[in-house]
Amino acid sequence: MLAAMQRLSQSPTDPGFVQDPYPFYARARAAGHLVWWEEYGLPMATTHAAVNTLLRDRRFGREPVTPIAYPAHLAPFYAVEAHSMLELEPPRHTRLRGLVLRAFTSRRIAALEPEIAALAHELATALPQGGAFDLLDAYCRPIPVIVIARLLGVPEAMAPDLLRWSAAMVQMYQAGRTSHQEEEAATAAEDFATFLRGYVAARRSDPRDDLISALIAAEADGAKLSTDELISTCILLLNAGHEATVHSLGNGVKLCLETGARPDPDPTPLVEEILRYDPPLHMFTRYAYEDVTFFGHNFRRGDQVGLLLASANRCGAAYGQADRFKPNRRDGPVNQAFGAGLHFCVGAALARLELQTALPILFERRPKLRLAASPAYADIYHFHGLAALQVTA
Repeated sequence: MLAAMQRLSQSPTDPGFVQDPYPFYARARAAGHLVWWEEYGLPMATTHAAVNTLLRDRRFGREPVTPIAYPAHLAPFYAVEAHSMLELEPPRHTRLRGLVLRAFTSRRIAALEPEIAALAHELATALPQGGAFDLLDAYCRPIPVIVIARLLGVPEAMAPDLLRWSAAMVQMYQAGRTSHQEEEAATAAEDFATFLRGYVAARRSDPRDDLISALIAAEADGAKLSTDELISTCILLLNAGHEATVHSLGNGVKLCLETGARPDPDPTPLVEEILRYDPPLHMFTRYAYEDVTFFGHNFRRGDQVGLLLASANRCGAAYGQADRFKPNRRDGPVNQAFGAGLHFCVGAALARLELQTALPILFERRPKLRLAASPAYADIYHFHGLAALQVTA
């Protein structure tokens, strides 16, 4: 006989939860590998074992079994999502990801390191002195958006528009979104797609040494990306990559300033511990593709389940002293910040490179960096990032 799943209640928009969701995650893990989160009306995987298994189990995936009818005002947003590999399963996902990886190569990413370093030095040098300022605006936001703009081949002058479109679109993923936010997301998706459609057309006739041109040229078994797939891929790379890196960089600087930790000559352990301890994305969902018993719960085909990535990263069964920030941590499995399995984040290597480059340069150029105010997290769950990071340099 299967044990009953414990039911827990916690508003994801409660200010206390937004600022520190980790006590709830601890309570959830103590209740079992799976718990029922009342406010979401879903079972949630809480432990590293459960989350990691679900991410890799092909009996679960991103596409809903029964197509969802979305309201008409959201049509522009879901027109983009319809071609996003983040939301698709094989065989479409296999074809899309394979074509993208032919262009978004490890060599192309590694070659960006000198450019990222030069940008970080430039921004760190330009930081204000003598008064408080927001490091998110001055350093954390510009780096990933400028890097992805250069990578795609989009003019850097478009960075403010890219940031605005990205911020509006990712509102669709946060708890308690309003109809106004939905309309902003739909408008941003339409504007973003219109801009990229013109840009893709220009690159088809005049290819350059950039990612958009490489995506246009990518071919496998005679198949290429359609214009709609190209547009969705570029939007995904910007939105997902930019949001994750901004939050991780901001959260990481906050942790360093609060604890006194600083990057070593090899910043990798520190970056991985930042991603484990306070990741930028806390929850994602999957659908069951067949009837299956998973960690004592019977899932029916079409059931949805939440994966608490941030809870998995604090799981004591996977990490020693899991609730302690240990900059030189060597124990435990790879953190779940970028997922695992078929949908492992395609931009993870770029995000890690940006963090491993930007953090040391910031503290090297600004060794007197200090907090000027207690940082607060923005009300953007299931993302987890700061509203501002007021510092003095």
